[in-house]
Amino acid sequence: MNTVNHVAFIMDGNGRWGKKKNKGRNYGHLKGVEVVQKIVKTSIKLKIPIITFYVFSTENWRRPKTEIKFLFNLIGSYFEKEIKNVVKNGIKINILGKTSSFSTSLKSILRDTIKKTTKNKKLTVNLALNYGSKNEIKNAFIKLKKNHSRITEAKISKNLYTSKMHDPDILIRTGGQKRLSNFMLWQLAYSELYFLDKLWPDFNSSDLKKIIKDYRSIKRNFGKV
Repeated sequence: MNTVNHVAFIMDGNGRWGKKKNKGRNYGHLKGVEVVQKIVKTSIKLKIPIITFYVFSTENWRRPKTEIKFLFNLIGSYFEKEIKNVVKNGIKINILGKTSSFSTSLKSILRDTIKKTTKNKKLTVNLALNYGSKNEIKNAFIKLKKNHSRITEAKISKNLYTSKMHDPDILIRTGGQKRLSNFMLWQLAYSELYFLDKLWPDFNSSDLKKIIKDYRSIKRNFGKV
């Protein structure tokens, strides 16, 4: 039986879901947060050590400014309101990506959240914010070159945002698209990929449990016969 150490999510379809309901893209993002909360609770019950959510990519800056502002306000207000529960539930929050472009208030909220949850061990939740995998890999090479280090796979891995973490065993993408969208390209080399047609606000704990059950039953060869 395969052990699940890390599950990554590409949460596609919030905006489309909101528009289908005739309530706008931002309504879809609100519902998407509710699904994240449910998946976090289910992950704790399933004793999954690490989960990663692809929240905002480096390409997402091309979206309307009003939508970007709404998303960042949503993230900030969530942690302001829920930080006590996050700490109480033993959840550790990490940020994957560059936060330098964020507002002063959001950067402060994220720093405070990371600080208050740093010792929690029940579940690590990585939020990929202003994240792009190509840039992450490029920066790893730049660091190694600057330090005159020999280039090895192990050293590259150590210079990624996810250093000291298991690579994802499973990637789940909702929304009907079958692509990685510049997400964890290095770390997903041997991950099992699950692409679902349903939009993220329709994803639920039962879907996650079915995927986990399937993953635990498959044979993983890693190039062997």
